[in-house]
Amino acid sequence: MKKILSKAGSILAVLLANPVFAESKKHIDQYQLNMTEGATDISAKVYDLHMLMFWICVVIGAGVFIAMFYSMYFHRKSRGAKPASFHENVTVEIVWTVVPFIILIGMAVPAANLLFDMEDASEPDLTVLITGSQWKWAYDYLDQDVKFISTLSTPQDQVQNKAEKGENYLLEVDNPMVVPVGKKVKVLLTAADVIHSWWVPEIAVKRDAIPGFINEAWTRVLQEGVYRGQCTELCGAYHGFMPVVVHAVSRDEFDGWMAAKQGAAAADAALAAQELSFDELYARGEDVYNASCLACHGAKGEGGLGNAIAGSAIATGGLDAHLNVIVNGVAGSAMQAFGAQLSEVDVAAVTTYQRNAFGNNTGDVVQASDVVSYKEG
Repeated sequence: MKKILSKAGSILAVLLANPVFAESKKHIDQYQLNMTEGATDISAKVYDLHMLMFWICVVIGAGVFIAMFYSMYFHRKSRGAKPASFHENVTVEIVWTVVPFIILIGMAVPAANLLFDMEDASEPDLTVLITGSQWKWAYDYLDQDVKFISTLSTPQDQVQNKAEKGENYLLEVDNPMVVPVGKKVKVLLTAADVIHSWWVPEIAVKRDAIPGFINEAWTRVLQEGVYRGQCTELCGAYHGFMPVVVHAVSRDEFDGWMAAKQGAAAADAALAAQELSFDELYARGEDVYNASCLACHGAKGEGGLGNAIAGSAIATGGLDAHLNVIVNGVAGSAMQAFGAQLSEVDVAAVTTYQRNAFGNNTGDVVQASDVVSYKEG
């Protein structure tokens, strides 16, 4: 037996020293077969718990197989071993019942403590309401008067294989969620249409966003950086085009970002009281269309998942009917209600754009005051 173990050890040593083995290990590391440690205290605890459970399983498995192979080798028939003849053994039954019970309790205690920590979203420094809709995320920083929509920013040429894929293909957005490092951030999750799931593995948050319900989670990011995730609930045709991006920044940088967002919101409110030119509305409307409408209605208004806008009766007909579709959506279809997602200026701009782009050329100019009047009427 000692000779066999010695030979096995020599073979293992040779394999470990072999460059081929080292190269194989690089490939294993490249595919990230293990969990990521993440960038939060909770994700680090989850990783530590995972490794604890893993090594407990390794020790148990090694013990079982060592005992099994030892028994097969030293108590085989060729060595003259005689099988024992007995029925039941109270001591053995007690041992194989009590020992696993103790092991399970030892594993359950740290797991339960970690679950309690993960669910404790009390006393946050910042609260963000996140609403999922097909196929974008809306972020509302409660008590900060800051709201914005985050949509996929990967160029359509990459999606349609007309250009080389970027490094963060389908994992980049126009407006990322921004959080301060070291602060407890509570996230409230819901959905406007179907079930979505907000998942960013490195900050240890994954929660379903369910229409009519509010789920909560929290995170405290300890390292500055950009953390990417995705919707992990199959939510429709463009489920794969619904990424999540979180920027963790210093407190000073966060305060500056927040001030800029609040300033932009104030500027939008001021714009709502002004009469904008056709060119201003058209340019802004094109940006809104590309961010919120293009995925369903096509880059040229040709339609796809949604109806065509080019030459449509809605985009070339009565203004109230057009505003009704944009503001209130269409029940039973993928057309969302954008009245609560977009500002009055953006609704006016995208309506102006749709009524004059793609060959529609109605000449109509829609102002924010028209949208306000429609909502109030």
